[in-house]
Amino acid sequence: MCGIAGFINGDEIKTNELRAVISEMTKQITHRGPDDEGFWFEENARVAFGHRRLSILDLSPLGHQPMTSATGRYVLILNGEIYNFKILRAELQKQSIQFRGNSDTEVFLAAVEAWGFEESLKRSIGMFAIALWDKQMKTLFLARDRVGEKPLYYGWVGKSFLFASELKALRVFPKWSGEIDRDVLSSFLKFGYVPSPKSIYKNIKKLTPATFLKIDLENSIQFPEEKSYWSAKNHAQPQKIIPELERQNLLDALLKDAVSKQMLSDVPLGAFLSGGIDSSLIVSLMQMQSAKPVKTFSIGFEEEEFNEAPFAKEVARYLKTDHTELYITSQDALDMIPELSTLYDEPFADSSQIPTTLLSRLTRKHVTVSLSGDGGDELFGGYHHYFTSVRIWKLIEWLPLRMRLFIAALLPVTPKITWDLLEPILKVLVGEESIHARLSEKIPQVGNLLKSENFSALYCQLVYQSYQMEGFVLGSDVSATLQTQNWMKTLQEKMMFEDFNHYLPDDILTKVDRASMSVGLESRAPFLDHRIVEFAWQTPLSEKIRDQKGKWILRKILSRYVPENLYERPKRGFSVPVSEWLRGPLKSWAADQLSSERIKREGFLNPEIVQKIWSEQSSGRNDSSQQVWSLLMFQSWLESVS
Repeated sequence: MCGIAGFINGDEIKTNELRAVISEMTKQITHRGPDDEGFWFEENARVAFGHRRLSILDLSPLGHQPMTSATGRYVLILNGEIYNFKILRAELQKQSIQFRGNSDTEVFLAAVEAWGFEESLKRSIGMFAIALWDKQMKTLFLARDRVGEKPLYYGWVGKSFLFASELKALRVFPKWSGEIDRDVLSSFLKFGYVPSPKSIYKNIKKLTPATFLKIDLENSIQFPEEKSYWSAKNHAQPQKIIPELERQNLLDALLKDAVSKQMLSDVPLGAFLSGGIDSSLIVSLMQMQSAKPVKTFSIGFEEEEFNEAPFAKEVARYLKTDHTELYITSQDALDMIPELSTLYDEPFADSSQIPTTLLSRLTRKHVTVSLSGDGGDELFGGYHHYFTSVRIWKLIEWLPLRMRLFIAALLPVTPKITWDLLEPILKVLVGEESIHARLSEKIPQVGNLLKSENFSALYCQLVYQSYQMEGFVLGSDVSATLQTQNWMKTLQEKMMFEDFNHYLPDDILTKVDRASMSVGLESRAPFLDHRIVEFAWQTPLSEKIRDQKGKWILRKILSRYVPENLYERPKRGFSVPVSEWLRGPLKSWAADQLSSERIKREGFLNPEIVQKIWSEQSSGRNDSSQQVWSLLMFQSWLESVS
């Protein structure tokens, strides 16, 4: 796990300034690789690579990057891990290829020389962001792993082409201007994250997962086409009918193999454990393959409704892991908030960023690598909205749109009366727990749900952080949206596939990457081994969602290792009491961030709308905490980069 940065110089940097520029860019991502740094310059001083190393495999100097291939043709910098590098190494040795060290980087370089860049990507199992320079063809290749675990930004500053693991490395490049894209800002306020392939800045993009691109030094174009080397869509239909028990055995074996490969490390290793199905299964498979107790880590809250630490502790006790937990308070959150904008580098408003960062800090005190259960919800149907949205749609789709618009118009005028009429019906169809988790505190959103012309529109309303968008961002187009995949057979599968392609890489994996790498901790996610991803999309929905429960097949496998009473409970998620904090210890800070004077001076947001939303939250009239948190994260980020 590392940080990478580099550029093709458009004759804007003098030869004697080249080292200083790439050195400063690389310095900005030192946290991603605190163990070593390295630089490489192309002979004519037009190409520069920088690398920060977090030493995980082959701790010797033979793992140093940038690394040059045996023939001298290719130069590589890699952030991440190739988990099957030993298998690839054995295949290459059959071709009489010799190796000096024991790193996956050297193996990938040899693979490129033997099979070519695209074929090497296809054969690799791993998480990675890669930059490769071909000296012979004068061509730069960039690539990103299949699911998007590792970040990679790229774009233009003047005539120079830049890339890096994080935006902060690009911002120190000479003549950087960094114009904020107002349309992207609107998207951020909708979703709570910046959707790929955009970034918050114009002319800077995120490389799409499972793609690569190449820049020809002599014939470069502004934004070259990204080429896909793998697609989840190609695996998103069941291939054959097999007995349920056989499918469970196959997935169990695949998971064991993925966990085994991801436990390979030359430094101390552990796991995040929430006590939920996903993390409990990963830890179970780790422990059965470990000769000593696995180190596990969890976060707890003083607020009981958010606290999963006791459940994690029970699972850890049963599996006999070496367990460590940390309870966090509102003061811990308050102390961390000034750091969030720097850590996340781009506006990011998933409030679980706070416990994720604190958990990473706790874990890093004990280990350098930690496995997680990320990906289980999106692949195997774990989120509440896979159930609630379908029920809501079945409730409202038979009502004429005109009738739904009439009810929606009544809600803001007589919210309590209208809600009292709707609540009994919704409780029956959605369930009381889901009502109070997602709807009863979001009366304005209920109005927007009623206005949905189709299921895709309703799904978008459920995943939006902000639903009042017209005129929110000054000078922006508010048309950005998500579209569920029409070629998927069921409503749940449409949502799962959309979450896999957007919410997972742009929210969940971004959150974990920035939190873990801020302290030099490598986080690995066995569920995101692409073999398991393919298996999941070939698994019938009936074996994922059954009896109004998600992750049915994972539950059956987990029951082989952990008693059901330790994990069979309502899903809570890794959330924090933001609403209470905003009305309590964070209220003064929030009011300052959202003051009308400041909003007007900055010129990005409509101060009247901002004040309306903040007033609703601070007074307790409505729970607008998700929208307010998005606003606060943008304001805090803007302050940090101004």
